Parts: sequence; C-alpha cells; structure tokens
Amino acid sequence: MNQQKTSIPRGVWALGFVSLFMDISSEMIHGLLPVFLVTVLGASALMVGIIEGIGESLALMLRLFSGVLSDYLKRRKPLLITGYLLGTLSKPLFALAGNAGLVLTARSLDRIGKGIRGAPRDALIADLTPPTIRGSAYGLRQSLDSLGAVVGPLFAILVMWLSNDNFRIVFWLAAIPGLIAVAIIIWFVKEPPASHAVTKVGFKIKDVGTLSRAYWLVLAVGLVFTLARFSEAFMLLRAEQLGMAAHLVPIILIIMSFTYALGAYPAGVLSDKWGRAGLLLVGLSLLFVTHLVLAFSASLLHIAAGAALWGLHLALTQGLFAALVADTCAPNLRGSAFGLFSFATGLAILMASVIAGLLWDQFGSHVAFLAGSGLALAALAGSAILLKRIKRPLGS
Repeated sequence: MNQQKTSIPRGVWALGFVSLFMDISSEMIHGLLPVFLVTVLGASALMVGIIEGIGESLALMLRLFSGVLSDYLKRRKPLLITGYLLGTLSKPLFALAGNAGLVLTARSLDRIGKGIRGAPRDALIADLTPPTIRGSAYGLRQSLDSLGAVVGPLFAILVMWLSNDNFRIVFWLAAIPGLIAVAIIIWFVKEPPASHAVTKVGFKIKDVGTLSRAYWLVLAVGLVFTLARFSEAFMLLRAEQLGMAAHLVPIILIIMSFTYALGAYPAGVLSDKWGRAGLLLVGLSLLFVTHLVLAFSASLLHIAAGAALWGLHLALTQGLFAALVADTCAPNLRGSAFGLFSFATGLAILMASVIAGLLWDQFGSHVAFLAGSGLALAALAGSAILLKRIKRPLGS
C-alpha cells in the first residue's frame, strides 16, 4: 500500500488539494443552504429539490461539452482554471440572495463551473497515472475532496456560532478557499507534454460513437446507480425536521464526508488489487440500508448513522466509477467518455431529486426515503446483471 501511495504522480496530489480547497469553499455554503432556503427565504422542500437537482444536473451535463472540448484541444488545464474560477465567483451571489431565484442563479453558476472542470480533471488524472494504480489515484482525489467537505462545514459552524447564525457572513467567507484552489491550479498543476498517450490518433466528434461495449455497460450501471440516489440536501432537511439547530445542521455533512474521506482511498487501492465490481455492489447495498435508516429515523442519532452509511456508499462507488470509465475507453476519448458518463447521470440526479421533493411535500419525508430504498434495491439487482457482462478492462 505504501508503494502505491508514493507512486501516485505529483500532479494527482496537486489536483487532490485543488479539490480539497474548492470543497471547503462549496461545503461552507452547501451545508447551510437547504436550511437557509427554508427558514430564511421561506422556500418549500420541492423548491430545494428543484434547486439542488438543476444545479447538480447542470454540473454533470456540462461535462459532456467540456470533456469533448478537452479531447479536441488536447489540453485540460485551461478548462480547469475556467471552471474553478466560475465556482469561486459565484460565492458572493449566495450572500446577496434575497429570494430563491437568486439562489438558483448562484447555485447554477457554481455548478456550471463544476461542470466545466469535472471531465477534464478526471481525464487528466488518467493521463498522468499508470493503469495499475488508477483506482488508487481516483480514490486519493476523492479522499482529499471529502476532507474538504469535513473542514468546510466545520468552518461554517464556527462562523455561525461567532456571528449569531449569520448565514450571509459564511457565504462571503466561502470565496477565500476557492481563490486558493485557483492559485494551486495555476502554479502547481502541470499537464504532460501531450494530454493523450496516443497523440497520433487525434480526435473527431464521430469517434465518440466508437466507445467500447464495456464502456457503455459501465455507463448503464452508473445510470441505474444514480437513479437510486437523490441529493443529500434531504438528509439535512430531515435533521432540521427532527430538531437540530440551524448552525449545527452541517455536522451531518461532516459525518458523511468523514466516512467518505476515510473510505475512498482504501476502496481505490482494493479495487486495483481485487477488481471493482464487488466493491460497487457493496456500496449500492449500503445505499439501500441508508435510505431505510433515514426513512424510519426517530432521533438525530439515527440521522448521524444514516450520514455515516451514505458516506461509505460514496466511498465505495464514486472513485471506482471514475476508474472504470478510464479503464474502458481509449486515451484520445477520455474527456468525452467522462463527459458522456456525467451527462447521463446528471439527468438521473435531476429526476431523482425532483421526485424526492414531490414525495416529501405530498406524503412526508419517510415516503421519500422509502422510495429511495426501493430504487436502490432495484438498482442492485440490475447492476449485478450488468457488471457480470463487463469484460476485462481495456487498461489503456
């Protein structure tokens, strides 16, 4: 394990720290935003679901454009700088918001930035990393990203306490770690001489249609997975519903992100040694259990347990999916492959979040989480069948 850790390229470490600081910035806001919308701006749970669903879907769907563009240009870094800078510039808009419409605008701009940077970043990690430690590399980035999601809410809680629950001060301060992330990209992230292992192949739009059968099966599994998981914002609303004070609600995100950070890198290492399919199915099983725990929660202790399980689910799935995409696509199509994968899962997240909001408003929180558990169970059965059909990775 130590050998694998030391062999991870410096560029991957730099990208991990970029993710860490940007997640500190984003999670300072994200951990408080659902409660801010409901208690300060008077928005409904459905509106929270729409804002979260549209925001996350924009981020994921825009990866298709940025991924294809990075393959065409054979450069990833300019898109990374653009995406992280947009995310940073969106932060003051949250502080200025007086209605849900401006929050939607700010959240959309923030997620547009994430969409621009996402696929090129994941493709650049594959460009920099040997196939034998690919799972470890993606797991490391996910772990550092999740560590930021622990530190960000902690900062938010501290500032809320010191400012007597002043949401807007937290939102203003969130821009600072975002600026640090942009500086790290500019000074410390270096692309290889050519962003693709096989530069002579080049790139044409029609080449996207030549992605391997194994890749399309990975895409199908990812789509099924995502339909079973809506935004964690509903978990935060459930905590507030059970009596958690507004300034303490980010603790739930901290618990989730802590288990995510602890589990993502070991999961990546294990996937390099033992394969990815089994760990993915364990992760989806955890999502099924998580939804049940949250559906029948009667105390904040239950919510905390659900948050820990949610984080473990993410640790066992998100980095592994990135590694599977890289495993099953040609080097000159990496950006496009990551972009297309995110486009499909973005549509699924929008659908899942809006449905969860409708169920919550009409029938209550327990019905929304029970529906999630049913979808997770169906996804588990479907994914087990699809994963068996994925042949040995390409190992580009």
